[in-house]
Amino acid sequence: MSEHDQVQQPLLQETAYESDEKVHIVGVDSDENLDSGTKTPPFSWRKLWLFTGPGFLMSIAFLDPGNLEGDLQSGAIAGYSLLWLLLWATAMGLLVQLLSARLGVATGRHLAELCREEYPSWARLVLWVMAELALIGADIQEVIGSAIAIKILSNGVVPLWAGVIITASDCFVFLFLENYGVRKLEAVFAVLIATMAVSFAWMFGETKPDGMELLLGVLIPKLSSKTIRQGVGVVGCVIMPHNVFLHSALVQSRDVDHRKKGRVQEALRYYSIESTIALIISFIINLFVTTVFAKAFYGTELANSIGLVNAGQYLQNKYGGGVFPILYIWGIGLLAAGQSSTITGTYAGQFIMGGFLNLRLKKWLRALITRSFAIVPTMIVALVFDTSEDTLDVLNAWLNVLQSVQIPFAVIPLLCLVSKEELMGTFKIGPVLKMVSWLVAALVIVINGYLLVDFFSKEVNSVPFASVVSIFTAAYVSFISYLIFRGISFTSWLYPQKQVVVIA
Repeated sequence: MSEHDQVQQPLLQETAYESDEKVHIVGVDSDENLDSGTKTPPFSWRKLWLFTGPGFLMSIAFLDPGNLEGDLQSGAIAGYSLLWLLLWATAMGLLVQLLSARLGVATGRHLAELCREEYPSWARLVLWVMAELALIGADIQEVIGSAIAIKILSNGVVPLWAGVIITASDCFVFLFLENYGVRKLEAVFAVLIATMAVSFAWMFGETKPDGMELLLGVLIPKLSSKTIRQGVGVVGCVIMPHNVFLHSALVQSRDVDHRKKGRVQEALRYYSIESTIALIISFIINLFVTTVFAKAFYGTELANSIGLVNAGQYLQNKYGGGVFPILYIWGIGLLAAGQSSTITGTYAGQFIMGGFLNLRLKKWLRALITRSFAIVPTMIVALVFDTSEDTLDVLNAWLNVLQSVQIPFAVIPLLCLVSKEELMGTFKIGPVLKMVSWLVAALVIVINGYLLVDFFSKEVNSVPFASVVSIFTAAYVSFISYLIFRGISFTSWLYPQKQVVVIA
């Protein structure tokens, strides 16, 4: 390949956002004395406001219907005892998401693009398939959750399959708003998050959970053999594989001059602040849901039978109508969670497909392709579930396993890439942060491994099925080992030296 081709090649590559789509940050062209590129501009509340957005979109994955179901089951079965675990799981999720943002800001490319360049064709294909499977699993849960909310709010008039169609079409309506600018779309998500906060805070006020028990649950670690499965679920559903890919792309919606180290450092500072604020809000919302069901159903016979479908009705039966029936408050919060998470799922699908395959398709076309992957199986599930409520519990168990399996294929490449000086320049993570990050990754992988072993030990009841599971397990462990080994043995010649110059 000629030098001319190497220079022109980036112009042909897929990008998360075109230059005219990015938000211009006030002050980028001012402060001429900082243009040497080494000094970080002073803090500005106005700039923080302009950088605010990607972190809140990222935080929606912590509030999707799958998380809400984990919250209500944790509260109903374990009471207030797992709130400390919810806090620390959110903190671990924040660490992973900050590393994702760091990768996207420092390199100007997102995780799927970098995986395409880092790994050979066969490994790249496996990573892409795994990311798509994780996204489809999350998407099914989110669409079904939204469809359940629509059924609740319509008093059962709209069946689940119709709710699935409405949810799928709504995604394109919301994505249409992107034509009016990234900030407009982010404003829609802000409204949806606010709707969740108000709805679940209202439920919190209606049920009046015990404040002292809540505080003790957050501060004092407690885990018993009876609650360990719920504890594993709390941690397992926090780190979503598609969300790791998503955040590294969302941060590129701001116009940052990567030739100046100070500007990159400035962007990282603002993104860290807004992501932390966003996840604090998501933690509070999850805390509301957990404590409401802890107060209402902990220690009761109904505790083990509560799910997304009957949760609102159980609350209604216990607390009555009130000023506004609690059933509909639950339905509104669940609808906001489902709608917002399905849109971010569509967003993530665009970046994952475009990054891994280097497709320069129109966004609506990529959204249509991504959405089609999930809608067909979701419609089948909705039709079956309309006649059998037990089907949803079985489905959720399998979908949780599917997403747990995928976590290493997002987190390990992220940690390997964000540690490489040849790629990150001066923004690579240091030894202490690297050690902490790998410990968190190992903990999450082990916890999800426990979930998988527990699940398959109950499901594997025949020799042929056990043989298939064993073969897939061996291949799974081998590929994870390959990813780790490749990260360790990664050498500088894989990346052109000019990338270090651009960053530094």
